[in-house]
Amino acid sequence: MLFISYEGAAQKMHSLKVNSEKELHQFFRRTGKDIPIISGHRGGKFKDYPENSIEALAYTLQHTPAFFEVDPRLTKDSVVVLFHDATLDRTSTGKGKLSDYTWEEVKQLKLKDSEGNITPYRIPTLKEALLWAKGKTLLNLDKKDVPPEMIAKIIDENDAAAHVLLTVHNVKDARFYYEHNSNLMFSAHILKPESLQAFESSGIPWSNIMAYIGPNLTAENKMILDDLHARNVKCMIGTGPSNDKLKDPAERMSSYQELIAGGVDIIESDLPIDVAHALSKQTTKKSKRAKKG
Repeated sequence: MLFISYEGAAQKMHSLKVNSEKELHQFFRRTGKDIPIISGHRGGKFKDYPENSIEALAYTLQHTPAFFEVDPRLTKDSVVVLFHDATLDRTSTGKGKLSDYTWEEVKQLKLKDSEGNITPYRIPTLKEALLWAKGKTLLNLDKKDVPPEMIAKIIDENDAAAHVLLTVHNVKDARFYYEHNSNLMFSAHILKPESLQAFESSGIPWSNIMAYIGPNLTAENKMILDDLHARNVKCMIGTGPSNDKLKDPAERMSSYQELIAGGVDIIESDLPIDVAHALSKQTTKKSKRAKKG
């Protein structure tokens, strides 16, 4: 196992070994022989480990290789932090809008876990998360209220292009980043055939794209999945609003397996450790793309 020191204690962690933009593109290039990839939505939803916290990322990596979707937002004084909601109440000890608080004020807050329990952990900055993630995992930056120019600058300043994906909802957003740095990797929302055609015509290489195709595998997006696979693009289903909600654990585990059997390459889940257990037989093969430290 790979030993990494965090919060003063040595922890055994899995890791994703991606060391360059070229390797990042290769990681998301579909070959037809790839093992499934797991993504922790907002880092994961756990008791004692709050969403969008570095501690949640570390906890997940103790159980499985994974990358993570996280949510950059701005404080009042334009510090970029990881936080999903526009308001602080649900997942922190703060009240009201995050954008009404300075970074110095945000640092005093504590994060709450998925059950509403106050934890010792605080809201991290995007810079802190990028520095922590290097050599361990990849971060997929969702689009919230941070201007793309600011996101691009932070990636540049922290030499993070090799371990970052950028969620883009349309070609316009992707083109801005691509023109800034043609090596950047995108998590592109491709939910309809028109979106696929727009990216096809965009001039952005498919090698720069991993595709989010929705919360369920349907007849319509199965056709999109097949078309994307023909372009060697890996496809992701986000199970937060769908399979993750199934109450019966056995049914939920089976549903994850069915997605992979249906051709899905990546499952983005609030419950990444559960997904790892469900897919253990598919993810224990030796692979350069999901190395167990």
